[in-house]
Amino acid sequence: MRRVLLLCGFAAAPLLAQPVIPPPSQTAQGDVSVTIYNNDLALVQDTRQLDFPAGRSRQDFRDVSGQIRAETVTLTGPDIGIVEQNFDFDLLSPQALMQKAVGETITLVRTNPATGAETRERARVLAANGGVILQIGDRIEVLRDDGLPVRVIFDRVPENLRARPTLSVTVQTERGGRRPATLTYLTPGLGWSADYVALFDERAGRMDVQGWITLTNNSGTAYTNASVLLVAGQVGQAAPGRSYRGGYAPPPPPPPPRGLRAAGVETSDRERIGDYYLYPLPERTTIAHRQTKQVSFLDAPGAPAARVYEYRNPWLGSSEQPQSANTTLRFSSGRAQGLGDALPAGTVRVYQRDARGNPQFVGESAIDHTPMGSELGLTTGQAFDIKIHPIVEERERLSNQRWRSRMRYEITNARPEPVTVDLIQQGLWGDTRIAAESQPSERRTADEALWRVPVPANGSVTVTATFDTRY
Repeated sequence: MRRVLLLCGFAAAPLLAQPVIPPPSQTAQGDVSVTIYNNDLALVQDTRQLDFPAGRSRQDFRDVSGQIRAETVTLTGPDIGIVEQNFDFDLLSPQALMQKAVGETITLVRTNPATGAETRERARVLAANGGVILQIGDRIEVLRDDGLPVRVIFDRVPENLRARPTLSVTVQTERGGRRPATLTYLTPGLGWSADYVALFDERAGRMDVQGWITLTNNSGTAYTNASVLLVAGQVGQAAPGRSYRGGYAPPPPPPPPRGLRAAGVETSDRERIGDYYLYPLPERTTIAHRQTKQVSFLDAPGAPAARVYEYRNPWLGSSEQPQSANTTLRFSSGRAQGLGDALPAGTVRVYQRDARGNPQFVGESAIDHTPMGSELGLTTGQAFDIKIHPIVEERERLSNQRWRSRMRYEITNARPEPVTVDLIQQGLWGDTRIAAESQPSERRTADEALWRVPVPANGSVTVTATFDTRY
């Protein structure tokens, strides 16, 4: 009789007499292609050489994703028809083995620590919920995890426990023989994002940018020697909205793009499918389970860039103390004056060299999918020496529906060189007018006014503005 041994405490790894399990270096996968999307989704295509007997047979596909979406599975090949498919996701483990043994009889082997003598008892498993309860003859016993040498021997491994995620497909074919069959399915657990390292030279007004693709695999299996294609963009997935009084609420609107100041209109040379850009890895690679892998995809030396200071003030925003301006790195993804590529969503980490020539981290910011030719402004932190103090000086009611508000903005610069601060007043809705201002502004959008304020070294500037509003 075949038996399975479990060393106790209960969490110890089992010694298996059956079934025969191939080593991790061996995989049942064939020629694997993996297409990975940004939103925790991947398409796996696995072509295997299989022996099909004529008529109906069951084919077991080991080493599929542990999170396979079974409803998306297709199996294609010459003269092959699918009759039924089952995904066995209950994996072999000490806990699963014990839970499946509830109601069954096992053998306990205890070793006397003093003499080394072994005693064996047959026991019936009553429960395995947070602990194992056994019936041994006329007594009830709890299997304790107290460090004493105890082994549990199981008579067999249940058929529905698998050492690896396995998909079983019943097929019908008119002719037998060996031929290729391609298994295709969708799975969560695989994802990717872009990471950028930017070395900024402020004096030269340039930066060197290295782009990395970061792959993660938490799908429950490895993909061996796979051809990998990455898709940049948000691919739609059907999902019911949240219920509300028997109906469905629409999904919330997407957040505004991060870092994007002006959308580009240039087309990248990269391959596309539909409205998505494709980033194929140059070589086949193995994506191990619970692994993070990085591959370079962008190398752009000497791209023009500049550091600027920004402060955004909400409508009638007034503070008791001066506030720091945001430090912003501005650059373009355009071909002529920038990185020359479409940028997939990710995080840009910025470094600058110190007086000793060593690169130091000075901040990071996230970007969304950005078309080529875009203007970007990444807020990497707050300036130590650049302060803005917004003050509401006067609020006067002109009529039932008209108000006049006078603002003062005090800007100070403790740096030894002059700077320019982009002062942005937000919340100028509707028919808001700037009745007076100490220097000309730009009305960039319907609800924003911008003053580009030169501030001398170790000096200060005051900007005033009077707003005529409906409320």
